[in-house]
Amino acid sequence: MMEEVIFSLLVGVSVGLSAGYLGSIMVLEKMALVGDALSHVALPGLALGILLNFNPLLGGFAFLFASSVAIWQIGRLTKLSFETIVGATFTLSLAAGILMIRDLEVLEEALFGDIAQVTLTDAVIGVLIASAALYLTRLIYNKIVLSMISEELAISKGINVARVNLLFLLLVSLVVAMGIKITGTLLVGFLVVVPAAAAKNLSANLSRYSWLSSAFGAISASAGILLAYVLSFWETPPPPGPLVVVVGVAIFLITILIRSMKRITV
Repeated sequence: MMEEVIFSLLVGVSVGLSAGYLGSIMVLEKMALVGDALSHVALPGLALGILLNFNPLLGGFAFLFASSVAIWQIGRLTKLSFETIVGATFTLSLAAGILMIRDLEVLEEALFGDIAQVTLTDAVIGVLIASAALYLTRLIYNKIVLSMISEELAISKGINVARVNLLFLLLVSLVVAMGIKITGTLLVGFLVVVPAAAAKNLSANLSRYSWLSSAFGAISASAGILLAYVLSFWETPPPPGPLVVVVGVAIFLITILIRSMKRITV
């Protein structure tokens, strides 16, 4: 039992940190719903993994990877926004996944997450993926922010905006795929939206904003997982995903209160 808790916390903190950091860019770029929509795109891949008896997370990531490349390419050809393209595909993916998964118990695990089966391998993979995502995002962070301000200015500085956008989408896909293990496809988008929104309430500069977003993501994930284990003695214990969301929303409400108090004192 203790090993499961440790492994789950390792995955949760890793995913929370990286999702919060990437989410800080997505909220700035008004792409908050893209992370949520991408999580739904993973469902057919999870279903294929279940049907063909291989690791569903591998199927989910493969589907996310292919979808990210397709979204990027369609965006280049049509000049449509990421939100438009993802919004046009995520409901179809969600419907396809639900139709492919007929076992309600398996479907519930895919939709809401299941940390009871987290292994040492999952923990190691989660830490490695999160570390790589944090490092690579750190390298391109300023480039993405500059391209948000002015794509023409970014190009004049020698930045390949299309390539940077593709790398960012792939990194989001990686983190979303790992987050599915904790919160499931329905709620993983929360980890790239709410922690960043909470951090924005307390941040006066970009550096503080990005790292606070990471911290809030890690706290939300780890506290939600711990609550799930504490409540595991219930006859029907709640899945970890909703508890992660509850903790994150509580943090968000606290930041609103703190911001309001600062305004009153000023």
